[in-house]
Amino acid sequence: MQTRICRLIERHDIRIEKMELKSPDDNDVVIQMGAGGICGSDLHYYKDGGFGTIKVREPIILGHEVSGTIQDLGPKVKNLKKGDKVALNPSHPCGTCAYCQKNVSQQCLNMRFFGSALGFPHEQGAFRDNMIVDSKQCFPVKKKTPLAHAACSEPLAVCLHARNRAPNLTGKRVLITGAGPIGALCTALAREASADEIVVTDLEDLPLKVAKNMGADVTINIAKSPEDLNFFSKDKGYFDVAFECSAAQTAVETCIETVRPQATIIQVGVTGNLSIPINKLVGKEISFVGAHRFHSEFSDAVKMIDTNKIDVSPIISHSYPLEKAVEAFEIACDRSRAVKVQLTF
Repeated sequence: MQTRICRLIERHDIRIEKMELKSPDDNDVVIQMGAGGICGSDLHYYKDGGFGTIKVREPIILGHEVSGTIQDLGPKVKNLKKGDKVALNPSHPCGTCAYCQKNVSQQCLNMRFFGSALGFPHEQGAFRDNMIVDSKQCFPVKKKTPLAHAACSEPLAVCLHARNRAPNLTGKRVLITGAGPIGALCTALAREASADEIVVTDLEDLPLKVAKNMGADVTINIAKSPEDLNFFSKDKGYFDVAFECSAAQTAVETCIETVRPQATIIQVGVTGNLSIPINKLVGKEISFVGAHRFHSEFSDAVKMIDTNKIDVSPIISHSYPLEKAVEAFEIACDRSRAVKVQLTF
């Protein structure tokens, strides 16, 4: 059996090709893909050939924010059945290394993650019509849950992990820099956690409008009105917690400038090296915390979407069939026009 795949050959060179699909092993399932979100890392691979120290060194099938329907099962799979709609966890830790044994599997020394160029050979991704996956990576959702929504489980899990790295948000003043899909979902989670006030910044109006729909109290277009941030810098800062979701130099500086002394900044966005104003970080006794991927949060994210506890529909701005993947990637690069772009299969 052949299946179509979306393969990145090199920068700005995406091709729809075909490959053979093998038979599932005992504990595997065959997934008919339904929806796949284009992530920021996919865009970095497409536009720049990588990000930071991670570079594309061979052709790679992109995609890790995916959902689909079970088409076939290996003989030992008992907890799933044909026709089940599932969100797919792209993370496949080894389970045996020192970090897995300490239940911090997001730091697995032998991590396999759909569509990642971190290792070599690269881990091939999930933008394809059909895929064989380990049944443990399948999380069922209700028949009424749209596959487009289920495919948002991975970015929501990233944001849940970021929230879990932060102090309790109840009654807190929260700043979120960057209103892309991650910033918008962090906004929804801060609202769900009963934050007292949520301020979101970005350079574009469209993502700020989405952030407003996801629960932001105040949105600031810093390209148009940077002076609106001045109020939050008074008396050593205003915010209790900041989620930095853009990985932009100025955004990191904004977080350090506008959080109060002994506040916490969660760095969610990734990029290359940045210059950090260390003196201010130290002088204000700020906790600067990284958040990398997720572990147990994936199942929690699926449940939140499946029960509509978090409505992800406002972030989904476009949907394209697989054969129009190039068009989908191009519009996903334009933040004035798109927030979350998905492929369908």
